[in-house]
Amino acid sequence: MVSNKYTAVIERDGEWYIACCPEVPGANGQGRTVEECRVSLYEAIALIQEDQKKGALD
Repeated sequence: MVSNKYTAVIERDGEWYIACCPEVPGANGQGRTVEECRVSLYEAIALIQEDQKKGALD
């Protein structure tokens, strides 16, 4: 199993936290807490990677 580490840039925007991952274009997350935001970003990265993997197999 390969483990990847990514940068999570998390900023507060009013009552929300927003996040992006510079290494994965299009990966964004949001949440009312830092933890919710981090989980949202993690899920976005996982979806993008899954989509890329499917595209590579087609």
